[in-house]
Amino acid sequence: MPVKMNLSRIIISEINSEQVIYLQEEDGERKFPILIGIFEATSIDRRVKSDRTTRPLTHDLVVNVIEALDGELDSVIINELKDQTYFAKLLIRRDGEIIEVDARPSDAIAVAVTCDPHLPIYVAEDVLGEVGD
Repeated sequence: MPVKMNLSRIIISEINSEQVIYLQEEDGERKFPILIGIFEATSIDRRVKSDRTTRPLTHDLVVNVIEALDGELDSVIINELKDQTYFAKLLIRRDGEIIEVDARPSDAIAVAVTCDPHLPIYVAEDVLGEVGD
């Protein structure tokens, strides 16, 4: 059973190439970091702070394309951890079906916070069991 998580912290460093986001269990104590790139970190940070741009950025484009094709973004799930790499899926509802699209967790979370309201973020229990503190 996937566990609902919240984006609890974003750390952007100008001196490191990898940035960090933290996910925290919504109704619990477990949390863990994910290392991401600067573009994804700034995109997530911008959306969390409700900063809007005059033109759509990449994650806006993803949301707009899905909606234009009559899809509805449902949620994000980080479903696997393999060789210290996280794997995620965007879940899209279309014509009563759920379509799963492979995504990097950073992009999936950026899409989640681009949506209004933000999409739920889930982590598979076995992944959380490996990394949660």
